[in-house]
Amino acid sequence: MDATTSAATKRRSWPMIPIAAMAAAFIAAFAPTYIKLFDGPWQTEQEGHGPMIMLAAAWLAWQQRGKLEQTVLKPAPISGWLILGVSLLVLAVTRSQDVLMIETATQIPVLIGCLLLIGGWPLVSVFAFPLFFLVFSVPPPGWILDAMTVPLKGWVSDVVTNFLYALGYPIAQNGVMIMIGPYQLMVKDACSGMNSIFALSAIGIFYVHEFVRDSWLRTIILIVSIIPITILANLIRVLTLVLGSYYLGVDNVEGIFHDTMGIALFVVALALFFLLDVLLMAAVYVFRSARPTRSRTTSPA
Repeated sequence: MDATTSAATKRRSWPMIPIAAMAAAFIAAFAPTYIKLFDGPWQTEQEGHGPMIMLAAAWLAWQQRGKLEQTVLKPAPISGWLILGVSLLVLAVTRSQDVLMIETATQIPVLIGCLLLIGGWPLVSVFAFPLFFLVFSVPPPGWILDAMTVPLKGWVSDVVTNFLYALGYPIAQNGVMIMIGPYQLMVKDACSGMNSIFALSAIGIFYVHEFVRDSWLRTIILIVSIIPITILANLIRVLTLVLGSYYLGVDNVEGIFHDTMGIALFVVALALFFLLDVLLMAAVYVFRSARPTRSRTTSPA
């Protein structure tokens, strides 16, 4: 009886003052980082989803509150202070050198260090997925974006040009320059689809974690399909812009129409993703419904 009471007390006796102090220190340490993100990357089309990632991660962490009742606090001060100290040192160095990507990324090990000091590795495991999800809030370095964007732009230009040429349109191509009729268009970085790949990857993984828990095969297929679906939606976007320029003129396509197509691209990609999941759920249902019938047919009399 005494042992049970002691264990229950240990599970529920949260050190609120140290937790509040760590939360205040974390906000103070990373407030300059978030200000730079709001003034910089989060204002761009590439990283505009950053604030939503932060809110989603906070929501995911809040969803884990039910598990805290069963979590036994086992503080790990040695590993906690080690991870926290190294992370804060990296934060100070990267902030002084204006390396925003690593500066933003340090929030994850800093949070891990705080959790270790409060409740040890059992507490870290409770918040493992929200911590992982924060990776999508980190702006990727420019050289990675360039390495992926340049070949993707060329491939999109090739596919759109060859498709329209096969349909009989007066179209030619020079790299990422597409000439159709009297108009000349350039496939820009935003038209490569990289922006939507990062955003849709975050949404897809969030969706799989929250709503797909009955089939590993379904989970793998959905995650693997994110990049092909985004590229397909982007091909539709570029194709629409090229045809719009041909029939309506470049001046009528620029501006609001172009921005609207960017939003439409994301909507189409999400629709394709959810449509694939509906088809997978139907396939799983048919497969599971057919299994008992098959077993009864093959069983001996």
